[in-house]
Amino acid sequence: MTEQQETAAPDAVMERIGQVVMLHRGGDREEARGRFLDLWAEIGEDGDPLHRCTLAHYMADTQDDPDDELAWDLRALSAAEELTDGRVAQHHHSLAVRAFYPSLHLNLAADYQKLGRTEAARSHLGLARGVIDALTDDAYGNSIRAALDRLEDELDGEGATGGGGMPGAPGRRP
Repeated sequence: MTEQQETAAPDAVMERIGQVVMLHRGGDREEARGRFLDLWAEIGEDGDPLHRCTLAHYMADTQDDPDDELAWDLRALSAAEELTDGRVAQHHHSLAVRAFYPSLHLNLAADYQKLGRTEAARSHLGLARGVIDALTDDAYGNSIRAALDRLEDELDGEGATGGGGMPGAPGRRP
């Protein structure tokens, strides 16, 4: 494979999403939510699945209401189901769609836990564990594994911390 094929072409929408993520991580949740909504209006419900998946994944973190957070995480999962490895490789040559699912299901499990829907939370925790082998043994993969373990402990009642450090806490996206 040539160097040109291995290097992904710049994607202006993904860059804009990344800028809003940085804004959110910098502490401006309201502004980030507004910018994400503007981008969502541009992308549209039928837009590029990679853009929709990524934006919805991060938009969920800006929500104050757990039901709204769940709705955005469900949008992210729905968009991921439309993705192909070819489209993901256009963004980054080493990514595969399957590697998105542990985090997507982890987030849904955390959402359902917040809403008191334990069985749904456990179901998504199981789905996340079922595809955990898609993650590499690096900081990101290890952070997802650790978050799954913390959530499982929470669901089992072994590590009740009142929400501190849970995957469902704000800023949980590794």
